[in-house]
Amino acid sequence: MSLKTDTTRTIFNFEDKGQIAQWISINDNVMGGESKGKASFCENNCLLFSGSISLENNGGFASVRTLPRDFELGGYKGIRIRVKGDGRAYQFRVRVDGNIDGMAFKHDLQTVENTWLDIDLPFESFLPTYRGKILKEVNPLVAGDIRQLGFLIADKKIGPFKLIVDEIVKFR
Repeated sequence: MSLKTDTTRTIFNFEDKGQIAQWISINDNVMGGESKGKASFCENNCLLFSGSISLENNGGFASVRTLPRDFELGGYKGIRIRVKGDGRAYQFRVRVDGNIDGMAFKHDLQTVENTWLDIDLPFESFLPTYRGKILKEVNPLVAGDIRQLGFLIADKKIGPFKLIVDEIVKFR
């Protein structure tokens, strides 16, 4: 099912298997943790963000994000995603630079096990965050400055996770 309307533009629909190559993993092993997470192509032309969360060695997060580029989001109000999850809590995150570490803007999302959800993420509702803490006195997110999109899981629950992403679109 397509989320596309006359006021939206597709960013990712994963009909081309090569779109997965634009996504990289950044997990807690960058800080000594043992969580695993990756993006892969799944049947029905979707991105599968899956892995396992471990709290060992002060770990507890896994993430995937796009390689930096201009998504041409200026003039748009937000991003709409179609996802099917496992009942766990995730974050959709955007960054205004190409850095591996640093501030991101997040929007929390709660999945319902084995249920497709269409979720609107208005840019005005994204919160600035750094290593799990909400930042104060930060300028609001400017849509045209966004250079990376991604998903993160850091719900402090040990074990496997799975988030299927069908489509990502920008809306006016």
